[in-house]
Amino acid sequence: MLRGAGPDHLTGRVVAVGDTLTPSPNGGARPLMNRLVVPSQPTGRLSDAWRECVGTGRLNLALRADYQESAALVQREIGFRYIRGHGLLSDDMGVLRQSEGVTRYSFTYVDQVVDSYLRIGLKPFLELGFMPSALASGDQTVFWWKGNVTPPRSHDDWAALVRAVLRHLIDRYGLDEVRTWPIEVWNEPNLTVFWQGADKAAYFRLYEATARAVKDVDASLQVGGPVLSPGSDEWWAPFADFVAARDVPIDFVSRHAYSSGPVQQVPFGVYQTFEPPQDLLDQFDAPRRYLEGTALAGLPVHISEFNTSYRPDNPVHDTAWNATYLAPVLAGGGDLVDSFSYWTFCDVFEEADIPTSLFHGGFGLLTHRQVRKPTYHLYAFMARLGGSVLARGVDHLVCRDDDGRVTVLAWQPVGGSDDGPYGSAPATHELRLRVPVATSSTAVVRRSVNETEGNAWTAWRELGRPRNPSERTLDLLRDASVPVVRHSSLSATDGHVDLDLVLGRHEVTLVELLPVTPDEHPGLDDRRILGQDVVG
Repeated sequence: MLRGAGPDHLTGRVVAVGDTLTPSPNGGARPLMNRLVVPSQPTGRLSDAWRECVGTGRLNLALRADYQESAALVQREIGFRYIRGHGLLSDDMGVLRQSEGVTRYSFTYVDQVVDSYLRIGLKPFLELGFMPSALASGDQTVFWWKGNVTPPRSHDDWAALVRAVLRHLIDRYGLDEVRTWPIEVWNEPNLTVFWQGADKAAYFRLYEATARAVKDVDASLQVGGPVLSPGSDEWWAPFADFVAARDVPIDFVSRHAYSSGPVQQVPFGVYQTFEPPQDLLDQFDAPRRYLEGTALAGLPVHISEFNTSYRPDNPVHDTAWNATYLAPVLAGGGDLVDSFSYWTFCDVFEEADIPTSLFHGGFGLLTHRQVRKPTYHLYAFMARLGGSVLARGVDHLVCRDDDGRVTVLAWQPVGGSDDGPYGSAPATHELRLRVPVATSSTAVVRRSVNETEGNAWTAWRELGRPRNPSERTLDLLRDASVPVVRHSSLSATDGHVDLDLVLGRHEVTLVELLPVTPDEHPGLDDRRILGQDVVG
């Protein structure tokens, strides 16, 4: 998996419009006569940390048709590399089976799930959890599907299970392949809901037993933790001390990041307050800061879950605000960490309970039945960006491909709850760029998502919020979810074109500037076509 580019997570300050030719940091755009001038030389490659991993509900859900159809769509249009979810060892995956005093390891469901991932280009980011009932020391569970969150009665039996699972995966998929799969020990053990009593010493013991079992199978397998939730950075120092003192294997560290506040419960949903987007980037940077000077400093860092809200029933996930809020996080997060995994790729997800409505505030980039949400399009836009970064600012990211195609991702900056009901977002946001291009004529293709465009949630509300939409309504919602596409052309002056963008409220937009080399068409004269304005 990719290594982060370094500790500087700022995405490049945009100097206030109207300053005169003051260079911005990190090679970013500079203003000229109220226009930001994009440099012609790249500042570096665009990090792929945003697409290294994506989250999913418990792995058993991968056996469902809707889930598999959603995963295939996401891979066609975005293309993640890894996928992480809970429940690999929970009872509903059937790995540890007992009958008449005989214990058997069964991989019927595991194989079907992993096969389905690999078939569409996804590798597993393995999370070892939760506890099989046959090994559990207690009966505390989490979620509607009752994952057991107690320590094992026998760490030797737990280690034997871990070794059996990994050896089976290696037998089926090959050692070279499985060596590329990160192996994470448990999930958020700092929370009592996920680990009985949030017992730090008990987790450290589990981590050691698990990490040594992993390395017993093969020393090159990647293992890590402690998979902390936000607000528990006090665990880093004792975890680092424990691992160092006992020489426990560790290849990476992991943490989660969410920016939402306390829950305000309503029937079948919640509302929450939010910190500004920078809060997520600060959380991404936390492992590096807290591990500086320890034996774990410099290890790869994986944010194996992140989103705005940590609840699967907060309607903010369905909105355009969610997309524009996360745009600077996707643009800048790769400067801090090796991966940051959006939680989750689709709404086939049942932690709080079975969803009661198509739109219900689920984590997913997609609803059930493959209706794209605005945040889905943010990811799809990122997937279309060029490979080399020309400029970055608080509201834009400009990239270029080797063939001369220039891409601009632009968004309306928003804040958190303290900035007002819209995160201080006015009705429109303007961005004016002077962009270097490769040819004298440039085709401009713009795709936009905002409160009214490319927004199925808005259409769903206008249709009366149907909980169980008909096939016809689903088709309408899918149509409404498509970004608005506009096209035009620009002529270059001195190798640049002036690009003026007016963004609507909570808009994320992708602009492609395509080099144009006209073909010859002898005899073609558009003036002879009725109703045509002649261009050129």
